[in-house]
Order: sequence, then C-alpha cells, then structure tokens
Amino acid sequence: MSDLFIAAGGGGDPLGTAITAATVGRCVTATPLGEATIATYAWERLEVDPTPGPLGATHFTGLAYRAGVPVITPAARPITPAGSTLPALAADLGARLVLLDPWQGLTALAEQIRRLVDTGYDHVRVVDVGGDILAHGDESTLCSPLVDALALAACRLAGVRATVHVAGPGTDGEIPQGDVLHRLDGDVLTPLASEVAALRTALSWHPSEASALFTAAVDGVRGPVRTVHGLVPLTDASARIHSTTLDGALAHNTVAVHLLSSMPPTLDAAADLSAKLTQIHELDRERLAAAQPPTPAGGVLPGNAQVAREAIREAAQGAPHVTLRFAARALGLTWHRIPALRALLGADGPVLALA
Repeated sequence: MSDLFIAAGGGGDPLGTAITAATVGRCVTATPLGEATIATYAWERLEVDPTPGPLGATHFTGLAYRAGVPVITPAARPITPAGSTLPALAADLGARLVLLDPWQGLTALAEQIRRLVDTGYDHVRVVDVGGDILAHGDESTLCSPLVDALALAACRLAGVRATVHVAGPGTDGEIPQGDVLHRLDGDVLTPLASEVAALRTALSWHPSEASALFTAAVDGVRGPVRTVHGLVPLTDASARIHSTTLDGALAHNTVAVHLLSSMPPTLDAAADLSAKLTQIHELDRERLAAAQPPTPAGGVLPGNAQVAREAIREAAQGAPHVTLRFAARALGLTWHRIPALRALLGADGPVLALA
C-alpha cells in the first residue's frame, strides 16, 4: 500500500504529519519516512510570511514538478516579500513535500489531489495536528477552520480513499481535547521516541507550537504549557494519533459540508463562505494585519542564561513549560532567533522547562 499524506492545516502541520507518516509506516504500511510524500499548503503565520493568504507555485523559484503538481525542494525560495519554512523543511524532514495551492477554488484543489493520487498512491491520509479539522464552527477558541475544511472537501470531491488522523488532540489550542476525543472513533497509534528523534533538526528551529506540543507529549511532558495564545494542557492523549473516516470527519466539519454544496470557485469565495458560518475570515484577518505597520522586533538576546530564564519565567506566569516561540516573543526576539535562544538556555527539547 502506498499512502499520500496531506498536512491539512498548513503552517507547522508538515512536522506533525511527518511523525504521523513514520508511525503509520511502522504500524500499518511498513513504509519508511524517507519514502513518504506529504502534500501541504504554504500558509504560515505573518511573522513567517508577511504576505496574506497561502503561497502558490508562482510565489516560489526552484520548484520541481510531479504530475503537474509543484514539489518543494531545498533549493526552492519564496519570492520577496513572501516567506516560507517549507524549503528548509524539505531539507530536514526526510519526506517529499508537494505544494497544494487553493487559490483557484475547491475543484482545482481536488484536481491537484486526484493527479497526485494517480501517480501511484492508493490511500490518502489527511493529518491535522490538534483537531480543528473536526470543528463544528461555533467553538469559542476556534481560529483557523478554512484550510482543514478545504482539505476534507477536496478529498471527498476527488473521490479518493481517505482516512483522517488527528495528531496530538488539543495541542493546537483551538478545540478542547475532550471535545476532540469525543469526535474520534477510529484506531489509536502511539509514536515512538525514535520517530520523533528523526525530526529533531527541524524541530530545533521551526516556530510551530502545535507540532512542538505534540512532540513534547511524545517525549513525556505533561501538564500546562504556555504558548503564544494561552495555556495548553498536555496529557497522555496528547501523545497519540487518533483516526476517523473521511465521512466521520465530514459529519463534524460544517464548513467542509457547505463548501461541497456551494463549490466556491476561488479561495476568496471559500473564505467568505467560511466567515458566514464561523465569523472567522482568515484572508481578511491577514490582509488587515499585513496592512498595519510592522512591530519592531526590538529585543537583543541576553548574554546571560539566568537573566533570560527569569524574563521568560515572569512572562509565563507560573506555567512549568513554555514553547520556544513563546520564549522568543517574551524576550522580544523573532522566531529566527530560536536556535540561538536554545543554545543560550541549553534547551534541546521541543518545549522549555522552567521549573
């Protein structure tokens, strides 16, 4: 069996998807990570990519192509002013990364997936880190429902055999873990430490918080972790990969169902529909934020690890662990300084212990 993995949430989801691919390869298909293909959006936070919305093929140089679908290579580069972590991930993940471009609407996205499947894959595994792919749309903490809904709807429209996996339920902070688990009814897999160890290089610099929390849970971290957006509790369930059927996921995802009934011809139309259902317009939100004057990064890396830890501990307000992205922001640093901050603090795990 040959599987195509889809990192449904964009951003840092390729990291959690790579761990899922390694775990599924060990437990289900006997496929090494190095042979895995991960399809992903190039839709990242504005601190990574200051241009609103996802990047398409026209926003990169150095892409390769497979069945007409662009492949992210380590030599690929986003065209200024765009930014992307995907080329560096292509170098560090040990899996082939292909680019999904949703700008031309649902039908075009489904065709991209169908063309990929036709190159030799007989099963699609849609992976979401955290679980907002199961969003009803009215959750008070929901932040980014559109991209996951597009992936679900496109797989249904493409007519592919698909399983939906939620890696690290609740680790994205968008739907409470208990609610996510209640919406899952399939198999449960547990990653091994060795499957996380293979991704340590990528995890050491990438600003993703959800994938970092999922990885930290696999490493045995338990209890609350302070992230940029609040506290996220890690439990035994946070270290697992849960699954459901494509139909099972669609039964929960209100936006995906409406996308299939309306067939929006552009990403803007899809975002408008999602906003009517959830009151969250992800494109308008990013356009508004991108139009604001940038906030100066300011901070200088402290020369003393104790001074840095005390400042981070004060910002964490009693949390025993923080993400490295939170730690960098607490010191007024950009995410690019995460490796230097790790070196200063002697931090080698996916999250920073403050106790």
